[in-house]
Amino acid sequence: MTSPAADMPFFQDEIRLASRALGGGLYQTDIAIPGVRCAGCIRTVESGLLAMPGVEYARVNLSTKRAGVRWRGEGTPALLETLEKLGFPGHIFRAEETRKDPELGRLIRALAVAGFSAMNIMLLSVSVWSGADAATRHAFHWISASLALLCLLYSGRIFFLSAWSALKRGRTNMDVPISIGVSLAFGLSLYDTINNGPHAYFDAATSLIFFLLIGRTLDRLMCEKARAAVEGLIQLAPRGATVLQSDGSRKYIPVAEIEPGMQLLLVAGDRVPVDATVKDGRSELDRAIATGESMPQPVQTGSKIQAGTLNLTGALTVIATARAEDSFLAEMLRLMAAAEDGRARYRRLADRAASLYSPLVHTAALLTFCGWMLATGDVHRSVTIAIAALIITCPCALGLAVPIVQVVATRRLFENGIMVKDGSGIERLAEIDSAVFDKTGTLTSGDMRLANEGDLDPEALAIAGTLGAHSKHPHSQALAALVDGGGFKKPPVTDVREEAGLGVEGRIASKLYRLGRADWALSPGLNGPTATGTVLASEGTSLAVFHFKELLRPGASDTIALLRAAGIPIEILSGDNAPAVATIAASLTIDHYASGLLPGQKVERLTALAAAGRKTLMVGDGLNDAPALAAAHVSMAPVTAADIGRQAADFVFLRPGLEAVATAHAVATEAGKLVRQNFGLAILYNVIALPIAILGHVTPLIAALAMSSSSIIVVANALRLKAGKQRLRRDADFAPAMSAPTINWKR
Repeated sequence: MTSPAADMPFFQDEIRLASRALGGGLYQTDIAIPGVRCAGCIRTVESGLLAMPGVEYARVNLSTKRAGVRWRGEGTPALLETLEKLGFPGHIFRAEETRKDPELGRLIRALAVAGFSAMNIMLLSVSVWSGADAATRHAFHWISASLALLCLLYSGRIFFLSAWSALKRGRTNMDVPISIGVSLAFGLSLYDTINNGPHAYFDAATSLIFFLLIGRTLDRLMCEKARAAVEGLIQLAPRGATVLQSDGSRKYIPVAEIEPGMQLLLVAGDRVPVDATVKDGRSELDRAIATGESMPQPVQTGSKIQAGTLNLTGALTVIATARAEDSFLAEMLRLMAAAEDGRARYRRLADRAASLYSPLVHTAALLTFCGWMLATGDVHRSVTIAIAALIITCPCALGLAVPIVQVVATRRLFENGIMVKDGSGIERLAEIDSAVFDKTGTLTSGDMRLANEGDLDPEALAIAGTLGAHSKHPHSQALAALVDGGGFKKPPVTDVREEAGLGVEGRIASKLYRLGRADWALSPGLNGPTATGTVLASEGTSLAVFHFKELLRPGASDTIALLRAAGIPIEILSGDNAPAVATIAASLTIDHYASGLLPGQKVERLTALAAAGRKTLMVGDGLNDAPALAAAHVSMAPVTAADIGRQAADFVFLRPGLEAVATAHAVATEAGKLVRQNFGLAILYNVIALPIAILGHVTPLIAALAMSSSSIIVVANALRLKAGKQRLRRDADFAPAMSAPTINWKR
């Protein structure tokens, strides 16, 4: 197989073609690097790339396993060759790459083998510890050796190959001391088995591999989730568009070839490929990706439309105003990638802390061996005591301190209808000191209800409900549901027709009735200058004006009150119009809110809060909330959220009530206390156990028992989690009518 380095001239040409020009001779190249696994890998790749001539910026995203490199100059830097020399082969990233990460499947299989081996060896060890005769003990030791060898060769190779890859290039990583410890424990146990020794410690070696693989698999699952969010957003981009050429002919071209000024044809059901302006036609767009609003937005000649939005009803001729890489959808992808880069810093800090522990333990074991060799000259005894020190300080308890609490907390949250997508999110949720909510679909249910039913003529209401049944608009659907459930006598309607973005019309006894926007349904001069909103008209004359109110999501009032009682300030960031946001804010007594925000503006607000030292919870449901959900310190979304919103969130609540937010916060807060207690117990155990082992007062067998006991104590402490057993009461409050008085804005 030819290596990338062998075909470097070809790959350098490919790199230049695949790079995005940023202006001023600066280019950006995205490279997929499947081999990055930890903070050490990231530092090696970034420092190696930055050392190249012309390279000004290099950042590795651990979740997506992708590096963004900015470079300038006449020649193209040999990026792939450099990565090959660093031991991290890469290839040019393509937006179409949506394959599942094979590393996750490999980790799961390795975890299964390690768990099988460790559990069976433990069972065999019970018989040996219980006083089995010499022949039985010897047979069980050989069976354990076979199981341990299977575990080392299959499951342990993940650590061995990583350690060897680092050592042969003159560097180290945290898998090096792990591999040494596992090999020593297995080697001494095999030596004692061959020589019919009374003890063997295969269980210690296999258990160490098993617990380390648990943590690595959980981390990989988190990375897969983050990458799925970005890939889901990519799926919103159409592959191409129909271009109207100057001679009147039509041609379908890839999105990447669309240039500003081109005329594009969009039919109902098409997604907008690039940012554009409507030249001809009238339709309604699903702009949930931009505003979070579920209601269709009317567009007509002169309207600006954004990439990724969905054309619902009519045909449009539009003029492209930006290339695909400069359009709104591409901006959202960059926002999410940037947010993931920022979040990766937490994982880097955790990796650095973990990487310090193993070298300290193995150094202590080495010094123990040297000390006992100088004192006694007995190699076997010195090795035995050193391995006992190594086993008794095995980081299993420390490694379980966080995962076991996460498992218990995750189960408690699931009992309350809350799905945890990122275990570390529980820890981050406990740290929050502010909360930001989207409005539509989050604080509200997204449903509408008629507010002024008592002021309307029943006959007019019946006509409006009959017409509304022929439209999917939320206002029309609210009227239709009211009439269907209220026993109204519905008149026969003929010639029903819906005008995209305007309303629905039909004839009753030869009269033309219209239900929809006032400026469309009413005849000028017949109804006065103040007629606005949704109206029912007959032959241009107003029969009824409808006011609607938006329903709060169940539990919204209680949840806001509980968060406020916990000292957490609340904000609303919404893409909806100002009166709608002000009304919901007033009903929930939330003082700080903003309306008409685009996704980038929501991210800017969250960034500003982070810069002020705030750790913010973001709760949202729309496509437009995905970058904000990814950028927040921690995030939640309802199960009714858009796919991208659910993928980007750390938590998804399955029940309709918003009380899940307060419940999750209570569980996370108590879980955080238990994690800190577990860390304290694990550290205290090591402080006491290590000196005893160094002094030679424990055998590897006793060390393994002590190690297991410390893990059991940590697990038992995690099971003390009490939060989440009591569920919050639900409320069915409704927001005031949308025609509420003007409210002073605060930001």
